[in-house]
Amino acid sequence: MSPMMAGLSMLVALLGLLAIGTPIAFALGLVSMGALFAVYGAFFLETLGEQFFGALSSFSLVSIPMFILMGAAVASSPAGKDLYEALDRWLNRVPGGLVLSNLGACSIFAALSGSSPATCAAIGKMGIPEMRQRGYPAEIAAGSIAAGGTLGILIPPSVTMIVYGIATETSIGRLFLAGLLPGFMLTVYFMIWTIIACKRQGLGLSELTQSFSMRERFEALPRVLPFLAIIVAVLFVLYGGVATPSEAAGVGALFCLILVAVIYGIFSKTWKFSQMRMIFRDTLKESVMIMLIIGASELFAFALSSLFITQSIAQYIAELEINRWALMGVINVFLLVAGFFLPPVGVILMTAPILLPIIIGAGFDPYWFAVILTINMEIGLITPPVGLNLYVINGIAPDITLGQILRGSLPYVICMILGIITLSFFPQIALFLPDLIMGAEM
Repeated sequence: MSPMMAGLSMLVALLGLLAIGTPIAFALGLVSMGALFAVYGAFFLETLGEQFFGALSSFSLVSIPMFILMGAAVASSPAGKDLYEALDRWLNRVPGGLVLSNLGACSIFAALSGSSPATCAAIGKMGIPEMRQRGYPAEIAAGSIAAGGTLGILIPPSVTMIVYGIATETSIGRLFLAGLLPGFMLTVYFMIWTIIACKRQGLGLSELTQSFSMRERFEALPRVLPFLAIIVAVLFVLYGGVATPSEAAGVGALFCLILVAVIYGIFSKTWKFSQMRMIFRDTLKESVMIMLIIGASELFAFALSSLFITQSIAQYIAELEINRWALMGVINVFLLVAGFFLPPVGVILMTAPILLPIIIGAGFDPYWFAVILTINMEIGLITPPVGLNLYVINGIAPDITLGQILRGSLPYVICMILGIITLSFFPQIALFLPDLIMGAEM
């Protein structure tokens, strides 16, 4: 069997297993073991454990459960509600200010949690009922939260960026910096579209009559600022060379736990210490899931390499006599389609090691490409059939149909595509901060 036919057979088998509901880690593992058995026979068992556990031996992986713990601590508390209320008091004079408040809260909460589903759930539980109560259509209320939640995998600290860094052996610090300005750029694009849509439909104009004094606005900040200080502190020690990503994540998680316990457990009595068990339970579940995918993806990559599939694909693409931007267009379409069916971590682990040599060979920057890849994964989070954020929103607002959520999300998909185009014309949006703070790579 030729490498291309072998690769096609593995792809069909993988999609078949995923279609019947097999978890992605087990699907990857089963297909990999079948392929390795075809190559090595029963002797593949000798390398099975080495490849699987070798992928989990990187010290950088320690940062993943720590950042997840940091997000779980914030998500278990009323921090999302406080973020939302604080921004609502500052943005209420803008048409559609309530939607903007939710988008702003999503971007800040995304930086705290690094998780898109957690961001959707935390902000959506408070924001969607409030928007609907003030007369916003279900499409705008649900779509804005679903789209705002995707920022969790782009704005640092981002778990998917950590996974990309480990899979491609690139600097996690540079990746975090590369995602910062594009993440805020997308937030601005989302807000501009929201203002236009609300003005056209005359939404949110009643909020203009409601005013808050400066004292009321500043009263909402004390509960929010400590968490923002943690983001700044984590980024400072990380980029200042004071600590590694794993150390910064550990300290950030510890301080988030302390702040939640002090602010919401001791002072406001809105959080119970018994919820600490739930925080560690959720962290353990999500961390194990990601670790299993990482190990199985390494096994999958080894199987592809053993069958010369990776090398054949790279050679085929390298021999295509097309403009490098046409090549990038083909890669973007491939990533979009992959994102429709697979979670971001799975897509990154399976495709990044194969695509990176091609990208570098075509003259593209690997950190810029990380941002492009991540935005493609964001689109996948709000498009069917997987569309994880769509189902999260439907779970917290079951009276809003998936069709309504999807219709509300589609304009934000266009904003993300516009973001990819903007980054293609102005790659320094992603590369300016890494080059400024960490120096240009040779």
